[in-house]
Amino acid sequence: MDEFTRRGFITKSARSMLTVVGGAAVLAGAGKARAASPNETIVMGVIGVGGRGRDVSRQFVNSGAVKLAYVCDVDEKRIGSYPDQIGRLQGRTPKAVSDMRRVFEDKDVDAVYIATCDHWHGLATVWACQAGKDVYVEKPPCHNVWEGKKMVEAARKYNRVVQVGLQNRSAAFARSAREYIQGGGLGAVPLVKVYNMKSGGEFRCPPDSAQPKHVDYDMYLGPAPSRPFNEGHFHGGWKMWWAYGGGDMGDDGIHQLDLARYVLGDLPTPKAVNACGGRVAFQDDREVPDTQVVSFEYDRQIMTFELSEYAPYMTKAGDDIRNGDKFPYWATNATRIELYGTKGLMYLGRHGGGWQVIFADGKELDKEYGRQGNDAHRTNFLDCIKTRKRPNADIETGVASNLLVNYGNMGVRVGGRRMVIDPVTEGVVGDDGVNQLLKRAYREPFSIPEQV
Repeated sequence: MDEFTRRGFITKSARSMLTVVGGAAVLAGAGKARAASPNETIVMGVIGVGGRGRDVSRQFVNSGAVKLAYVCDVDEKRIGSYPDQIGRLQGRTPKAVSDMRRVFEDKDVDAVYIATCDHWHGLATVWACQAGKDVYVEKPPCHNVWEGKKMVEAARKYNRVVQVGLQNRSAAFARSAREYIQGGGLGAVPLVKVYNMKSGGEFRCPPDSAQPKHVDYDMYLGPAPSRPFNEGHFHGGWKMWWAYGGGDMGDDGIHQLDLARYVLGDLPTPKAVNACGGRVAFQDDREVPDTQVVSFEYDRQIMTFELSEYAPYMTKAGDDIRNGDKFPYWATNATRIELYGTKGLMYLGRHGGGWQVIFADGKELDKEYGRQGNDAHRTNFLDCIKTRKRPNADIETGVASNLLVNYGNMGVRVGGRRMVIDPVTEGVVGDDGVNQLLKRAYREPFSIPEQV
């Protein structure tokens, strides 16, 4: 491995500094990256190498179009032998670092894949854009409403390609469902039901403990509030706290919400949102809800979202469905969408679940089996790096879908109420209490400036 010692791992963070210009924090050495020519290999860094980060970054390398120059993670043990594994695939071992700013400062890097905890997605994307890198960022794109606006501003200001990991937008079955609905196949669609109903169990948080020597904990916290190290706020457990994520609505439900928006012609900002939920099934240690119901009001249309994390009989579609000519058993499919049109009912599954339209007595009117959109989504990003076109899940689109997550969680956090949305500011009309959640308090120096 490239000079990767524990001491070096923890101290390298100090070598990457922020410069403050006119009150805005920017990366030292930030500037325009070299442009990848149509026939040139794309040089990339991966930031965050948990399960998803490893899987997608490996697939980028396997495409033959990418060379991975950096493997970045705050946990030395999580990095482990991954750089050597990639080295065997591509013929050169990527550098291992704990501070993502080292990746951004390298002018030979064309693009980054961001697969960190959710609370880092916004700032990491802004930093990458400032440094002239194109970005593939995992869902959910942003932690809060204000942060999403800054991400879009940065992408546009620095002319960056920013793709969000909402891969259904690159799937053929999703496009055909959109065409079917937009072509009038369902008629008017006054009611849409989106589900994210899964199994789960109690979450118990252990006591605080000493910071592990193999973890760059300051970099892990990043924009989040300072607190003692706790395994329940680290790998896996971070999803249970508002400081780092948006509950399962943001972690998983955004896929279905985005898919619903997409097939309906990319719904605008809702006029009003009703949200309720909490720790209903379990009286445990989590902050985020285990049960949640949200409704979104549009002109002549209502979309609902229902979440649960306790039902063992609710299951996601397996690979036999995602890669074969089969449909899920819709009644217990954990991540289905139901579109109630005046001409028929469409069941729509994400990630290759396909779609099926039925009428009275189960009569099938139309259908299409699905396939995963993962490969096509990565290819779309790589193509856009070279063509400079906007990708299928452009950051502006991803942030628009994430607004639904933000509103749904904001409503739960203030105890549940109806929120009337200002379509211009995207704030809540006449509700200063809930509007305090439009933006987080950022821990310095890990803040996003007003002027990106």
